[in-house]
Amino acid sequence: MGIKRKLHRPLIKLEQRDGVLQVVGGNSWHSYFRDPYHLLLTIPWIGFFGIVVGFDIFLNAVFAVLYLLDAKAIAGVEKVGFMEAFFFSVQTLASIGYGVMNPHTLYANLIVTLESIASLMLFAVITGIAFTRFAKSSSRVMFSRVATIHNYNGIPTLMFRAANERRNNILEAKLSVYLMIDEVTEEGQMMRRLHELKLVRDHSPVFLLSWTVMHTIDQSSPLYGLTLETMERLHAQVLVSLTGVDETVEGTLHARHMYAARNLMFDRRFVDVIHMGNDGHRYLDYTYFHETIAI
Repeated sequence: MGIKRKLHRPLIKLEQRDGVLQVVGGNSWHSYFRDPYHLLLTIPWIGFFGIVVGFDIFLNAVFAVLYLLDAKAIAGVEKVGFMEAFFFSVQTLASIGYGVMNPHTLYANLIVTLESIASLMLFAVITGIAFTRFAKSSSRVMFSRVATIHNYNGIPTLMFRAANERRNNILEAKLSVYLMIDEVTEEGQMMRRLHELKLVRDHSPVFLLSWTVMHTIDQSSPLYGLTLETMERLHAQVLVSLTGVDETVEGTLHARHMYAARNLMFDRRFVDVIHMGNDGHRYLDYTYFHETIAI
């Protein structure tokens, strides 16, 4: 028989925020107190440094107390108190060794050996976590605040925009779009269902500046026949997920965005952001990136 584990949060609250169904307290650093590794990866940098400094002080204080258990453990000072033992521990843990204080007894040398092993493990863990935090590929992908639904080539089409704020190359960019909606089965059971929305183009070999994403609302589309009122009643949300390779750091990046029903604008289209300058060159103006006009 397998070991049954109980969830430390058996009751999870869901609530609507700006029309989007969200988990209260989800995906935040303070929700990882029972998972130290994820906590150290998600906590803000000032909190990370605070934890490192606090643990270093605590560890040195513990070893200082161990040194004080032997009155003759430390040589090089006339009187050994807590402060002397603490700073001797700091020198030992950091492998500083000024040459003033030194272990004097067998007991002291054994504690120094234990502390040197602890220092190797401590610095290896801190270095690894700090490198992981620096090496995480953070996406700077901007999505339009709203999505539009209007006729394109005579067919209703869902559209929204994505832009690469860093303006470097995102290679092999892949977009996936899903409709999340409440559905009731024939047996009367309510379920939160996920339907994939097929895109006119879901892949780009190089995503550099802007990308207008389109989904044709034909009879095979999960959005076919849905009105704004119906989508609001069914708590409909459009989930966007983008993956690609950041050419600068050669790492995989992820970006996601959520459109609530209230963010879907019917019979409106986006303002064109590309225009021709007087010098004959094309310009991309992000000033109107989120703007729409009525059709």
